[in-house]
Amino acid sequence: MSEYHRLYRQQGWYFFTVVTYCREKILIQLDNLIRRRQSFRYLMKKLPFKMDAVVILPDHIHCIWRLPSDDGDFSTRWKLIKRYFSIGMNAPLTSRSEKKVWQRRFWEHMIRGQTDFNRHCDYIHYNPVRHGLVHLPLEWKHSSFREFVEKGLYSQDWGQSPVEGLHGMNLE
Repeated sequence: MSEYHRLYRQQGWYFFTVVTYCREKILIQLDNLIRRRQSFRYLMKKLPFKMDAVVILPDHIHCIWRLPSDDGDFSTRWKLIKRYFSIGMNAPLTSRSEKKVWQRRFWEHMIRGQTDFNRHCDYIHYNPVRHGLVHLPLEWKHSSFREFVEKGLYSQDWGQSPVEGLHGMNLE
């Protein structure tokens, strides 16, 4: 079995995919949306980072973070977000006594410039359409798409036809 090594960079710019345990569709339940928001806010105060883009789907999250200049430890941040989110949840335990809320691992990709960032933002914002949850990214309220529209980075009707440059990207 190969040993995976994560690439940690201070002031790193990363795309993440984080998935629920057995892809349980729990993330857009109202209480869990609140719990997720509180977990992120708490951790962003404790261990700062900037979230550039995000989409919350029923069973997974895609997001892009920018880490501070003196810290590249995204793994601890995810560990704590998952822990804070899971506190108080009534969930069965694994053989390791972990709540069955999140998959143990997550997937990351270091963003390598503006073009890579743009492509991953497109992937994030188009993901609810890709999964058949909505017809347009604007219809999905659990993402940063509307903020991007307000900044003039997307038009409101962006994504009504398949988005170029996403072919072959399967970051689930």
